[in-house]
Amino acid sequence: MTELVVRDLVKDFRVRDGVRRSRLRAVDDVSFVLTPGRTTALVGESGSGKSTIARMVARLDTPTSGRIVLSADDGAEVPGRTYRDHVQMVFQDPFASLNPFHTVEHHLARPLLLHGRAKGREDTWRQVLRLLERVNLTPADEIARRRPHELSGGQRQRVAIARALAPGAKVVIADEPVSMLDVSIRLGVLNLLARLQREDDLAVLYITHDLATARHFADDIAVLYRGRIVERGPASEVILRPKHPYTQLLAAAAPDPDKRGTVVAEQPDPVGGGLGHGVHSGCTFRDRCRWAMDICATTPVEEKVGAGHFARCWFYGAEE
Repeated sequence: MTELVVRDLVKDFRVRDGVRRSRLRAVDDVSFVLTPGRTTALVGESGSGKSTIARMVARLDTPTSGRIVLSADDGAEVPGRTYRDHVQMVFQDPFASLNPFHTVEHHLARPLLLHGRAKGREDTWRQVLRLLERVNLTPADEIARRRPHELSGGQRQRVAIARALAPGAKVVIADEPVSMLDVSIRLGVLNLLARLQREDDLAVLYITHDLATARHFADDIAVLYRGRIVERGPASEVILRPKHPYTQLLAAAAPDPDKRGTVVAEQPDPVGGGLGHGVHSGCTFRDRCRWAMDICATTPVEEKVGAGHFARCWFYGAEE
């Protein structure tokens, strides 16, 4: 597998309010590339469209328009069923994503058999144990016979990660995989994902609203606001030198362990006003932006603001 390319992705939902019907655009013209061995973090507040994008990439939802193409090593597009072999998803809530009536063995054996990765009971059992050992669940034979309610939250999420690897995934979509876990075990799960990425040369799409974990775990960051990517680039560049006013807001809200116990000088708040309503054209952030201009009533173009660093903001275009 070479890479997964998302181009001009759009998703509309039909909304009915009494007798009136309208369309809600949850994802608007989103493009990015997932490359083997690299993690791209999709960051944004709740309702920004992150999980909708994840579900479309996993082919659980159908895009209104746009393309999602997975390329094989020879450059050819990977077809439907084979696509599902290579693109798998880890959901936010590990308890809801695992069937409480089945054992851990069943959850891992089923994808192995459905995707033709195992033959016969003995081979299936051996591969189930290997998957559990890869995600640090030992003794594997004992864990395999348990049901989800007999495991901790962190153990359940490790089973969900093992299940995603079972079909031979090359692209893993992690939809806020640690947000439902205790703070004390989040780092362990993220480090596990990082190790598996290195060992299997995985391309990872990491969905989160937490810039702190995105900086720790991701190589690249794309910041999503109201269905549009407003800033993207290398993780450290985006977080340490944010350009878009919305990214600045997120960065200012993220805790900084390096400044613990020190007095931080007060910084001017780049955002004024409250949450906007009914903005469907132009810059989606203009009703909250202190530096909004007349030109912001039209949709901004993406401007290069650094090495591999881009922001969709008229402020930079206007400077030039």
